[in-house]
Amino acid sequence: RPSRYTVTRDDRVVMASETGVLAIAPENVLKKGRLEPGRMFLVDMGEGRIVEDREIKADIAARRPYGQWVRTNMISLADLPEVAPAPPAADRLVTRQKLFGYTTEEIRTILAPMGRDGREPTGSMGDDIPLAILSRRPRLLYDYFKQLFAQVTNPPLDAIREQMVTSLATTIGAEQNLFAESPAHAAHLQLERPLLTDEQMARLRAQAHPHLKTAELPMIFPLDLGGAGLRDRLEDLCRQAAEAVSAGAVLLILTDRGADRGQAPIPALLATAAVHHHLIRTGCRTRCAIVVETGEAREVHHFCCLCGFGAGAVYPYLAYATLRDQVSRDASWGVDADRAVPHYLKAVDKGLLKVMSKMGISTLQSYRGAQIFECVGLAPEVVDRYFTWTASRIGGADLEGLTREIGRRQKHAFPAVAVAGQDLLEIGGTYKWRRDGERHQYNPLTIARLQQAVRANDRQAWDDFCSRVNTQNREGGLLRGLFRLRPAGDPVPLESVEPWSDIVKRFKTGAMSYGSISKEAHETQAIAMNRLGARSNSGEGGEDADRYRPDANGDWRNSAIKQVASGRFGVTIHYLTHATELQIKMAQGAKPGEGGQLPGSKVYPWIAKTRHSTPYVGLISPPPHHDIYSIEDLAQLIYDLKMANPDARVSVKLVSEVGVGTIAAGVAKAGADVILISGDVGGTGASPQTSIRYGGLPWELGLSETRQVLQQNGLRDRVVVETDGQLKTA
Repeated sequence: RPSRYTVTRDDRVVMASETGVLAIAPENVLKKGRLEPGRMFLVDMGEGRIVEDREIKADIAARRPYGQWVRTNMISLADLPEVAPAPPAADRLVTRQKLFGYTTEEIRTILAPMGRDGREPTGSMGDDIPLAILSRRPRLLYDYFKQLFAQVTNPPLDAIREQMVTSLATTIGAEQNLFAESPAHAAHLQLERPLLTDEQMARLRAQAHPHLKTAELPMIFPLDLGGAGLRDRLEDLCRQAAEAVSAGAVLLILTDRGADRGQAPIPALLATAAVHHHLIRTGCRTRCAIVVETGEAREVHHFCCLCGFGAGAVYPYLAYATLRDQVSRDASWGVDADRAVPHYLKAVDKGLLKVMSKMGISTLQSYRGAQIFECVGLAPEVVDRYFTWTASRIGGADLEGLTREIGRRQKHAFPAVAVAGQDLLEIGGTYKWRRDGERHQYNPLTIARLQQAVRANDRQAWDDFCSRVNTQNREGGLLRGLFRLRPAGDPVPLESVEPWSDIVKRFKTGAMSYGSISKEAHETQAIAMNRLGARSNSGEGGEDADRYRPDANGDWRNSAIKQVASGRFGVTIHYLTHATELQIKMAQGAKPGEGGQLPGSKVYPWIAKTRHSTPYVGLISPPPHHDIYSIEDLAQLIYDLKMANPDARVSVKLVSEVGVGTIAAGVAKAGADVILISGDVGGTGASPQTSIRYGGLPWELGLSETRQVLQQNGLRDRVVVETDGQLKTA
């Protein structure tokens, strides 16, 4: 139904009333007509008449024979001649797996759920391993890149409820002049998804279509030449790519199948980004598409990075071979090889859509080449040359350092002498603590000391816990562990500073929802913080009303901070009024830019009652405040919360990423009292492993940026700034 409004163009005014009658002025062209509800229209000012929506579309659609162009020129993989897939590599499967850094844990934790169940695996306890640049173990290049996400200024998509507007379909081929229309514009290869199967890759490689001329470029380099050899080979690869495009190649196939004992694989992401940006600089990027054939990519984040840095399609041949091998070894999977690979593709599809939607991007066409990442830990010369325009605030590994990590995997795959157990992969240790695996902030020694300290009130155990944690901060890969505190001067007497009883009143627990942790754990935290005069955080799971009043023994189970996430899960007026602080959850700790998950098995009847939902039906929040499209929308929500509880402070939870300072400035102007900068390592009830491992940045980066931007804009004194994320000691 049209609202009352006015549109002015060339001094002619169009007016539509709520009754649906439209008038056009000036008087000499005055016409009136009826408008149907929901009908779009234009007004022809020359003739003074309404031009119907269907008339406009019919006119545009009839300008050229678009349908005929597509039917004649668009190429489908099914149209290409059928060809037998390439035989597996001559090396044993385990050798290739070692060469590309596979571990037993990764196969069991990541690939198995994808191939067995067709879904991306979920996790809960956050990410407590070092950044890739600070790790003592060789890490893949993908680990140096963190996913960016929408935060207030643009909303994330809901990949489930808004599936209709999302698409992974893509076309690859030579682009034409955007300002012209011709049959050649439709001469592209149409793909259902960016991942190619064995059969599809065989067809693509063997075809001889005139619009799909291919050129194959090896992604390998002589390892014995070190970083200089890697640099020279990258330059050769870029030069060969440009020459191939000049010679008419439309599909550039970058492949690492030729890697062996003497020739190491170039990281697929490095090669893809290098070729992509070199072709941009030489002005021929739009004349070709990049297809990546690699044994390295297997996780959702890997495919996101490859597509984000220019790949049009990816063929992860080793991931498929690993799935088939595991199915043949383990009958408990309940699927055969013919089903495991389609399940894996389905899981990757869902994961790609999830990551894209966190930035509000609905189609792969828009995500490809968009570089929606921040780099952490690569040297400026690497980023500037090969990942041009990518945000990077911390330097680190150069090509020499990357070559050393490649060399460690190469040595593991091709040992100089036969050793016992060489047929076994490394156990891993990224997702769970292992004695010889990656270092974890939470490990048997620190947890044992913490439990001993709090159970027995053992000061020595506490001091030992603090010493181990602080040492691990320095040596185990946290940015804050790299800082040294410089004494400001001579120590002052304790009597001249705040007593501990006042300091702890500013402490807060992390937001943990009732349901993600037990009733006993949730209430115990609230009681402890209320005894101290500090604040516990309800999380987004609501609270039972019987906790709003003190118990007979004087304890109080009420959470002082009530979290509001999309207005769901028990957000009532009683919930809002029984708080001293209301926290708007714009981003969610370990899963920035997306909604939280509570598996159906954890939605017990008493949980469902608190959350106003159905028992044993899984709960997936919409992305945080899906209706927050701007700072103005956020200001309205802050105002509404202050009207609901005038005595409560309003807090806005943001997650650290590049640009969070600008968002924080807007939040301060919108009337927030507190801004919480959350890190990338926090725990969660349940979230995809991709989000836990690769979403968000360390809080140290977000906190420093927020402080500086607020101060530069004269806003620092308006708000309290807080942070959270794996804080354990003073």
